[in-house]
Amino acid sequence: MVTMGDIAKKAGVSTVTVSKALNDKEGVSDEMKRKIKQMAADMGYRFHAAAKSMRSGRTDNIVILIPERFAGDEQAFYLKFYRQIISVLESYDYYGILQILSSDDEERLMLPKAFLENRADGVIVLGQPKKEYIEHVTKENVPLVFLDFYTDQLNADVVVTDNFYAVYELTNYLISQGHREIGFVGNVHTTSSIQDRFLGMYKSLLEHRLPFNERYLVSDRDDAGRFIDLVLPEKLPTAFVCNCDHVGYLLIKKLSDSGIRVPEDCSVVGFDNDIYATLSTPPLTTVEVDLEEMAKVATKRMIEKLEGDKGSDGYGRILIKGSIVFRESVKNIQ
Repeated sequence: MVTMGDIAKKAGVSTVTVSKALNDKEGVSDEMKRKIKQMAADMGYRFHAAAKSMRSGRTDNIVILIPERFAGDEQAFYLKFYRQIISVLESYDYYGILQILSSDDEERLMLPKAFLENRADGVIVLGQPKKEYIEHVTKENVPLVFLDFYTDQLNADVVVTDNFYAVYELTNYLISQGHREIGFVGNVHTTSSIQDRFLGMYKSLLEHRLPFNERYLVSDRDDAGRFIDLVLPEKLPTAFVCNCDHVGYLLIKKLSDSGIRVPEDCSVVGFDNDIYATLSTPPLTTVEVDLEEMAKVATKRMIEKLEGDKGSDGYGRILIKGSIVFRESVKNIQ
């Protein structure tokens, strides 16, 4: 039976330090916490979760809530997020409960079942539910972290990719390649992420004194978030910015079926750097989202809220930088 004393002796620290590290308390650096936790795992130490729960009055379970329209095969991006969150939660000795928010529960404003039954302490929300649902959840005083979206609600913490700046840089790159007529594919009324990506493109056009032609704005989904057939404008721009790689993949297929070559006749860029970026022909130039860092920051913020660590009494929006991945879907037309 491995004890905290055994771990302390091997690590060359006090038992108090080991206890703080294993329980994620202040007074021990993050690096030392990781070292002690890894050492404990290697030595076969069994953390008594039930005892911890009794002492703290918590379940040490976190709900990861995803609206069902974001959880299908076409939205596997969010399931990747879920796996990252689960991994980070385990490092804090917490557990994740995946709950898919059905359309009916979203309409009826039903809180996650695990939370209603006192089997979870907080909720990390992925994939932007409807505004009415978000307003209801925030009024219920549930410990919340929004991941990959934000709203006008002030009493929730938010962790998002810097969508605006990433697409601003992506559009600057298209302009540097000679493109002056640039379109956007995405319904700007559905999520905050799509809105910010559109606005990032628009800022780049403004700075270069280039007009945006509204005929080049192509919707990719209805207001409920379900994909629809892409309707191309009669006259094409020289390049399209797509709000995600899946839509970029669908656009390239649509263009190809219409006899339009990418990038020879029209360049296409995406966002996310998911599997669709490499499945498309040609592979997409896109923005890589740092899923791991976003999951770490969101999970750490939730733990701080639950355990009352420093800074947990406020709310804030944290932006995580993305990076451009250059591939073959853009042509230089200088």
